[in-house]
Amino acid sequence: MNYTFADKTMIAGALNIRLEMLKVVNGLPADYEYDEGFISACRDYFINGNQVTVLAMDEENEVIGCATMSYIAVMPTFSHPTGKRAHLMNVYVREHYRRMGMAAEMAGMLIEDARKKGVTEVSLDATSMGRPLYEQLGFRASEECMTLCL
Repeated sequence: MNYTFADKTMIAGALNIRLEMLKVVNGLPADYEYDEGFISACRDYFINGNQVTVLAMDEENEVIGCATMSYIAVMPTFSHPTGKRAHLMNVYVREHYRRMGMAAEMAGMLIEDARKKGVTEVSLDATSMGRPLYEQLGFRASEECMTLCL
């Protein structure tokens, strides 16, 4: 397996694996067709968003996994003096390649990159299948956070 930080020339592979991941995670049929506005917004975020994406590729250089770290800046606090925070998302590996450590490798690369950038907190939304991996990486459930869906 080969892992690489994606650049703008890899947008097609990054976008395709993310759309595949969304179908799997949300239980959508394989032939589900995304709205073009949604695809365009995803493509724009890969190109212009404050994010870093890692892609996993097989021996034929086909993208078989992805993980993204989205960066957010908030006003500094005592516990987070830089105000730099990040959100880990889209951690996905095709079924045939699961349980080989690829998700942990990609997430680890992104966590180390965030650490180098001065990030003091990484959040994520976990599926039940992903929780053991994230706990292994040191994530803990938080009782501090509340959300409001608008």
